[in-house]
Amino acid sequence: PPSHACSPPFLLFRSFSHLSASCTKLSTMSGAPQESKVVRDFKKVLGENERGAVAVAAIHALTTMIKESGASTIMELEILLKAAQEQLQEMNFEGQRSKAIQLTAACELFARHVTRTALDIGNFDACKKRLIDRGERFAAQADVSRAVIADNMLPFIRDGTVMLVHGYSNVVIIALTKAASAGIRFKVILTEGCPERDGFKVCEELQKAGIPTELVVDTALGYVMQEVDMVLTGAAGVCESGGIINKLGTYQMSVIAKEAKKPFYVAAESYKFCRLYPLSPTDLPDAEKEGPPVMQNGVKVRTPPSDFTPPANITLLLTDIGVLTPSAVSDELIKLYY
Repeated sequence: PPSHACSPPFLLFRSFSHLSASCTKLSTMSGAPQESKVVRDFKKVLGENERGAVAVAAIHALTTMIKESGASTIMELEILLKAAQEQLQEMNFEGQRSKAIQLTAACELFARHVTRTALDIGNFDACKKRLIDRGERFAAQADVSRAVIADNMLPFIRDGTVMLVHGYSNVVIIALTKAASAGIRFKVILTEGCPERDGFKVCEELQKAGIPTELVVDTALGYVMQEVDMVLTGAAGVCESGGIINKLGTYQMSVIAKEAKKPFYVAAESYKFCRLYPLSPTDLPDAEKEGPPVMQNGVKVRTPPSDFTPPANITLLLTDIGVLTPSAVSDELIKLYY
């Protein structure tokens, strides 16, 4: 199906595709007040929007830092930005590890934008103005990314469709709600989503939109797969290979879907595209790695939070820059960074 035409936030930085050497390492003492201000701004933006994206909040905070910065040279600005990024990336998202991936991706994207802008524009005041303008535009357009994805998903949902959904994803909820409001009649089967059991929360939100839902225990994936027409999930991060890092259980669901010849779709915003290249379901960034086992009734219980689903198991990615095959992700990243 044709993708929805748009000018997404991901594309705003394509012209700033090359990054020179990394910014100078900032000492702990210098810039500390500015770093804490960035974190406060970041939390404020997230707190004002229940469904707010971490990447959008990060760009808002970094853009505000540039506005309020007393820097008089590009080098000073880059040092402050480097310190702010480190401060943001040190934040602990308790129980929400997936946010760390998109936060890192957003910070890297913004850093490359700053460096490339500095190379293109020699005048500091003009450069600062360009950075603020582009940062505000990025944040504004990122806010509508999910609506664009919802439009791109509509051709894939028809009357009578039964789909299997795994994990809590804002973009999936928004897209399915829009499909229901467009008069399409379909049913959603959700996994329980242990240990958080977030399937119940998704059920509740979809039922408010009048969407028929059912919940199955996570171990029933193979049992219900023959009942569905498609599988749909969100993503914590979309990797360079076109695979995804997402809630634990996504990989096994993709394996079963592939065996049953069911299409496996991923809905993800382009600001979640990240320069990671996992080689296995357990080859994950530190923020997504398994923690130590917990003791329950004298038994060690392992609760890894995430896994990696390889591109071979993914049919299509439904994004705000169009409907992509997994192999197209690397092309988009090359255009952005190189």
